[in-house]
Amino acid sequence: MFSLKKIGAIVIGSILIAIGINFFVVPLGILDGGIIGVALIINYVFDIKIGLIMLLCSIPIFVLAWFYNRELLYISVSGLLLSSYVIDFMEPYQYYFSYYIEWTPFTRAVVGGLAIGTGIGVMLRQHVSTGGMDLIAEYLSEHIKINVGIIVLVIDLLIISIGEWILPGDSFFLSLMTITAGGLATSLCTLRRSENS
Repeated sequence: MFSLKKIGAIVIGSILIAIGINFFVVPLGILDGGIIGVALIINYVFDIKIGLIMLLCSIPIFVLAWFYNRELLYISVSGLLLSSYVIDFMEPYQYYFSYYIEWTPFTRAVVGGLAIGTGIGVMLRQHVSTGGMDLIAEYLSEHIKINVGIIVLVIDLLIISIGEWILPGDSFFLSLMTITAGGLATSLCTLRRSENS
């Protein structure tokens, strides 16, 4: 079930996701898609830890996954637990990164999306995920033969559209850039896997 490749994918993917969220997305007050996007919306409104929200929001999806693919469920729970922990662990370091690194909002949004998308793609390439919408995308890609990155991108668009009402000014555009960059990075990371399916 667990191999060194899967464990490595979980660790590397979790770090990349945490970097993208904490150092690029949250300082701009923008959204990503999927469960991360839902967690960001709740964080911005109620100031609750993003990793904790991700865990709580994933529970109903994991309950459904219990009946469909338990091996994928166990691996995804591991990915979710580590990524949630790393996201909340790195959160206090946002200030230092923002203070010492000055990038334009557009660049920050795109690089944040690339980091998150690459982290998710690294995990999905090894059939591991952070759970949540990634788990749904993984399940759908196995049944409808569409690249998992494309499915993630569509789900992400739905999430930021729902969250549009809390986004001031050009935040919606920046969120769109984040999920587009993330979807492309995820697609590229999982491209060979889809061709071999």
